[in-house]
Amino acid sequence: MAHLDAVLLARAQFAFTMGFHIVFPAFSIGLASYLAVLEGLWLATGRQVYLDLFKYWLKIFAVGFAMGVVSGVVMSYQFGTNWSVFSDKAGPVVGPLMAYEVMSAFFLEAGFLGVMLFGMGRVGKVLHYLATLLVAAGTLFSAFWILTVNSWMQTPAGYATNAQGQFVPADWWQIVFSPSFPYRFVHMVLAAYLTTGLVIGAVGAWHLLRGRRDQEGVRVMFGMAMGLVLVVAPLQIFAGDAHGLNTLEHQPAKVMAMEGHFESHPNGAPLVLFGLPDQDAATVRYKVEVPKLSSLILKHSLDAPLAGLDSVPRANWPPVPVVFWSFRIMVGLGFLMLGLGLFGLVARLKGKLADWRPLHLYALSMGPAGFVAVLAGWTTTEVGRQPFTVYGVLRTADSVSPLGAPAVAGSLAAFAAIYLAVFAAGVFYILRLMSALPHLGESGPSPAEPVRTAGLAPGPAITPGHGLQPGE
Repeated sequence: MAHLDAVLLARAQFAFTMGFHIVFPAFSIGLASYLAVLEGLWLATGRQVYLDLFKYWLKIFAVGFAMGVVSGVVMSYQFGTNWSVFSDKAGPVVGPLMAYEVMSAFFLEAGFLGVMLFGMGRVGKVLHYLATLLVAAGTLFSAFWILTVNSWMQTPAGYATNAQGQFVPADWWQIVFSPSFPYRFVHMVLAAYLTTGLVIGAVGAWHLLRGRRDQEGVRVMFGMAMGLVLVVAPLQIFAGDAHGLNTLEHQPAKVMAMEGHFESHPNGAPLVLFGLPDQDAATVRYKVEVPKLSSLILKHSLDAPLAGLDSVPRANWPPVPVVFWSFRIMVGLGFLMLGLGLFGLVARLKGKLADWRPLHLYALSMGPAGFVAVLAGWTTTEVGRQPFTVYGVLRTADSVSPLGAPAVAGSLAAFAAIYLAVFAAGVFYILRLMSALPHLGESGPSPAEPVRTAGLAPGPAITPGHGLQPGE
């Protein structure tokens, strides 16, 4: 029992730190690309409003990036403290991939972040824009390598096992481009863009609700955000569907838990909309379902058979209630995002994008939705992989360090206290920055004017880290 408690506490610790960490890289990935777009538009058009918005969001990016880096460093230590057996067995595969992330992505970000933050006025416009593009590329490379690691843990391929029971590389192409990687990478990047668009839209909506329609920066940021949500939300729904079909092929038990299918359905499976999964009784109580719709979605046929968890050894079942509800939270928020994009399109066509109060209230309420959806999606992915760390070949109970439950509980309590204090202060500061206005003409010269000052206040110190980390 003590060993089981240590496993659960180690998982809880990783989940806690991961939950705090992932929201910042998700925001940074999208915001870095948005900054590149803003600076490119400023250079192309000479409009001051794009430069104002660039510098406005640059300060917010710096704080969010720093918080993501710090939390990523802490997570890395847990591979050695709580998951040493996993590190020993999977290290020959996972270690090089994480090193590539540092060498290609973090070095790229760290090398050009200073130029991006403090170089305007000190380097030429082209070099500064190149730095911004490379920082944005670095965030995408970071996501690429970390999703490579996590996708291999979800759908392991290209490996062999040596005499010591370690997973060793047999084909690096298969390891990097494992069966689930393309779907998961696209899904994560689109989630990052949606998260950023919703935050920018919420900030613009907040200022519009406060009667600041005369501020060009507010109107422009809100219009760009609504356009981004309109384009990316349907793409994300399509990508999520493709990802689900890939998961059905390679991790069927996860999809069974997502769908609440304890029983096999040989003549078409229903889509369970809501209900209360009872894992002990292997049933969904009080369920509301649509007959055969799950088979139509997953197999594109109303009568297609779908296997249930009764076809899987009970010892290999994931925690169904958690996966069932986290999946529905993610999907539900995805359709609300689509609704916001369509609402914004109607307002744009009517010329009332900056005037419709219901749209602004909707956008403001959706500000945190991207973060919640990312957390719900990551929960679905990671909890649905249980009881394995490397799906099908290495169980979670066999991956943990030989630690007692009190030691893990003590470190978890310390993490909770420090994270809640530090990150609450960071989020409060970000909200303070968002409450200010991007004032036209106060943030720097136009492209045609000589640049004599940096125009940026010093930002927070940036320390090394790993961006997105794989969950346990």
